[in-house]
Amino acid sequence: MIKNVNQHGYDGGFGLSQLPRGAEPLQRAEAMRLLASVDLGRVVFDMQALPAIRPVNHLVEDGVIIIRCRLSSALSAAVRSSDHLVVAYEADALDSRTRTGWSVVATGRARTLTEPGLVARYEQLLHPWVNHADTVVAIEPEIVTGLRLRGSY
Repeated sequence: MIKNVNQHGYDGGFGLSQLPRGAEPLQRAEAMRLLASVDLGRVVFDMQALPAIRPVNHLVEDGVIIIRCRLSSALSAAVRSSDHLVVAYEADALDSRTRTGWSVVATGRARTLTEPGLVARYEQLLHPWVNHADTVVAIEPEIVTGLRLRGSY
């Protein structure tokens, strides 16, 4: 079982027994609030047994991450080929000058939404940067880890 970052010392996959100086773990609610405060992130998924990463814009509604993609895209094909494909979604807001900001990773299962009312709703709310996005994908986070970086010198 994967542990929660704040209760058991899980560091979000950094492989560290201690967080770096100047880094603070985020509670799940704060991590999801920060994720919802930005509209661009990266989705990581399996493509032909190798990790693939795609930048996408998103929205967060009721704790679910919503993205849109093309039916013909590698991401859409991966989601359709597996019952609830496990993906990771990462977003951040970092300032390289001050070395401050935050980063959140949500890992969970992705599925294509097909209910016409929901699809129409998200087509109105979410406008992808890529033309012809015709598929709505929902990511239901099971594990959410995040760090706030306060700057360390």
